[in-house]
Amino acid sequence: MVMGPQMLGRNRPPAQRATLRVMYGYIRPHRLALLVGALLSLATGATGLVLPLVVRALINDLSDHRGLSHLIVIMSLLMLADAVLGAAGGYLLLRTADSIVLHTRKSLISRLLRITIGALDRSEPGDLMARATVDTTLLRAVVSNAAVSAVTATLTALAALVLMALLDVVLFGVTMGVVAGIAVMETVILPKIGRATRETQEAVGAMSAALERVLGAFRTVKASGAEEREGARLHEAAAAAWRAGLRADRWQAVVGNTTELAVQFAFLAVLGIGAAQVASGTIGVGTMVAFLMYVISMLQPVSQLVNAAAQYQAGAAAVTRIEEVAQLPADPDGPAVLAVRRDGPASVEFADVRFRYRAELPEVQLGVSFVIPPGGMTAFVGPSGAGKTTVFSLIERFYEPDSGTIRVDGTDTRQWPLGELRAAIGYVEQDAPVLSGTLRENLTFGTPEATEEELAGVLRTTRLSGLVERLPDGLETHVGHRGMRLSGGERQRIAIGRALLRRPRLLLLDEATSQLDAINEAALRETVADVAQLITVLVVAHRLSTVTTADRIIVMDSGRVQAAGTHAELIAASPLYAELAATQFLVTDETR
Repeated sequence: MVMGPQMLGRNRPPAQRATLRVMYGYIRPHRLALLVGALLSLATGATGLVLPLVVRALINDLSDHRGLSHLIVIMSLLMLADAVLGAAGGYLLLRTADSIVLHTRKSLISRLLRITIGALDRSEPGDLMARATVDTTLLRAVVSNAAVSAVTATLTALAALVLMALLDVVLFGVTMGVVAGIAVMETVILPKIGRATRETQEAVGAMSAALERVLGAFRTVKASGAEEREGARLHEAAAAAWRAGLRADRWQAVVGNTTELAVQFAFLAVLGIGAAQVASGTIGVGTMVAFLMYVISMLQPVSQLVNAAAQYQAGAAAVTRIEEVAQLPADPDGPAVLAVRRDGPASVEFADVRFRYRAELPEVQLGVSFVIPPGGMTAFVGPSGAGKTTVFSLIERFYEPDSGTIRVDGTDTRQWPLGELRAAIGYVEQDAPVLSGTLRENLTFGTPEATEEELAGVLRTTRLSGLVERLPDGLETHVGHRGMRLSGGERQRIAIGRALLRRPRLLLLDEATSQLDAINEAALRETVADVAQLITVLVVAHRLSTVTTADRIIVMDSGRVQAAGTHAELIAASPLYAELAATQFLVTDETR
């Protein structure tokens, strides 16, 4: 069973305090830039607060027939300062927000590259991609708008309310009634926005997973004539994301427009009551106009607060999804780097190893035990599902055994530094994956420091020299997505060359010659035999020509070692091996 987006997030949502603490962790390295941006935003708000007082003085001076030129100059300077400070503060905040997104993405990508194979098996890669792209983008809005706006808008609104109270207490009371109504509305609606936003992000993650599934098997989809069926599945996933987005949009539209409507009602109420006060001589026209300007100016900080709260809900959901990746199990130490190299071939020992891929699945290793001395070639044979490939995965520590011990060079693999262990191993997977990029990049993927001489030697060994000569750009030719511009045999030889270029002490070949023709398979078999004189080679094999040349053969069935020995010994002593040799897996040179 694969862990999809919903399973990955089954423990959500976290406490608000914990979410705020995590958000602050993202912001903390950039707090100085945010502080400067906040101060510029406050300065912008301050100029806006002074402007109604200048207008009030202008109206009073106009009534008294005094000169207005100095006040017009002050108003012009205030508006200019507001524009300049607003632009500077806005750019600084957006730049800081982009920097936070970059830092978060780097951290998340580093974490994703270190999660265990088991964690990846239980997740949806498409959803993980959405967390590194869509969810991190939501942090930008939180930082550039919500985090700073929540502070600056609050201070600006409080300052405006204080000045309004000083101008007229009655009109101030009317305004406060409107503010209280907005606060009640936010308390009711904002949690709905949060839930709808989380559902939207989960739906987008599911859509990304569905799309990745199709693109990952694109040729199979087309060959099966499944375009319409898979298209319908993707359309439904997109529609689910759309429906979830509509729910969030609906509540955001309600809260935004209701806020604006409330401020407009406040304006009308102040206008009506203020006009009555002007008519009775309680306040002057300048005071009423200044108060109306403050009511209008309140629309911006109040709207900012409402938007900040809505954006925080989206950001909180994004932070939760990002932090879930941080909770996935990761490799215990750094990547496989060629930091320490021991000399000579490696020995391998399994002692009563038991293993299952997940708790709900049956065991695939049921007390496996064998000893492989340094050097030579050992072949693993057995029916499909016998546990042969799992042996290689456990040696590489892609998974840890549930019980028992695996030793390389007499040392428990759990005691090896993971990077050093993997640096000593060359591993060729069954499907021989090739990455998008050039042929050179694929060959030197594990050894970017390889010399031209070393590269030329591997090309000769794997019989890739002719391919390089035929390609238009030689080693710099792009091989396409997953190497689709190459044949299966060429991809297999590239994977083997990549492993040999690492100069491993232990070489694991999981059916590494299955897609080679007879000539290339025979040539590579000779190469592997030569390599086995210098290092330890383990192969999962299905061909008689490969098995008979092995120094030792281990026969597996149903997660157990059934027999071990040479080809001649096993033909005589192991009925299972004799049956396999006669029927299932061994393809002779004559029949090829």
